[in-house]
Amino acid sequence: MNDERICMTIDASTRYDVVIGGGLLQEAGERIQALSGICKAVIVSDDQVFPLYGETLRSALEKAGIRVFSFVFAHGEGSKNLHVYEQLLEYISECALSRTDLLAALGGGVTGDLCGFAAATYQRGIRFVQFPTSLLAAVDSSVGGKTAVNLKNGKNQVGCFYQPSLVLCDTDTLWTLPEKEYRNGFAEVIKYGMIMNAPFFRKLAERPAREWIREVIAQCVSMKREIVMKDEFDTGERMLLNFGHTLGHGVEKCSGYTIPHGFAVAIGMAAMTRAAVQHGICSGETLQELETILERYDLPMNTEYSPKELADAALLDKKSTGSSIRIIVPECTGRCVIRTIAAEELIRWIV
Repeated sequence: MNDERICMTIDASTRYDVVIGGGLLQEAGERIQALSGICKAVIVSDDQVFPLYGETLRSALEKAGIRVFSFVFAHGEGSKNLHVYEQLLEYISECALSRTDLLAALGGGVTGDLCGFAAATYQRGIRFVQFPTSLLAAVDSSVGGKTAVNLKNGKNQVGCFYQPSLVLCDTDTLWTLPEKEYRNGFAEVIKYGMIMNAPFFRKLAERPAREWIREVIAQCVSMKREIVMKDEFDTGERMLLNFGHTLGHGVEKCSGYTIPHGFAVAIGMAAMTRAAVQHGICSGETLQELETILERYDLPMNTEYSPKELADAALLDKKSTGSSIRIIVPECTGRCVIRTIAAEELIRWIV
């Protein structure tokens, strides 16, 4: 594979680069120092990722003259809560970080969301850099500035929009991913094809994504970049990125967050597409295309939870306005639309 770096600039409320390629952890110090003389950094990571890559990142930062601390938490969605968030803030304060310093999110989506929210709120905002080490984080959650933690009643209920200062996606870190984590990320990759890029979707169906993973990540980031620059705060077109997520978040909540996010999104995409066929919005051919690619990437399409259980959980999601809820509905492969329906109608869209 060609290891040439791919770099894209996202021009949002903060202008920043997303760099994709191998060996980026080793270059982190010089790239971060270029942001403007960082003196201290806290690496935020979980107890699975830090043993693999924490010391590599620490060494790179220290070589650039940065004083480094680390905050390591228990892996998993269960740690994305207010208690761990508070612990992180207290640790940052103990390390005496100032607004000229930086947090480094080393890990997957949970780490990025938690670290980003802490960066957004500590001293009213300090810089942070995303180092996504999972496919899901690389293609989706590390870019765009959504940060949050969960409450008992729902996912991502406390958070804000806060852009990173830099995203360094070191593709070398993907080779240590367990098979399940790869599959988890493929759901978000497929989502991009379904909502806005039919040729990309069909190439994924023809050629395994692992064979061109750097380009897959770059294409997903490019698509998200275009949407974020038009609608940073999720009031219009950016809602399309939630295809499969309304029901997916319901699946996650019903499972006590034991079903991974990508698997839940795959179930949500399949259910919403089946409903779109029943409502006469898209064809059975579109559904067949989606089911075929989900099967190819070994992703689930069904759940044991009842439509009522899923609807009740989904209506607690932030996409709900109380009397109504927004859903993302496919019209065909490569095109989805945003619909607002009455809350009581949601159960009819769970098929």
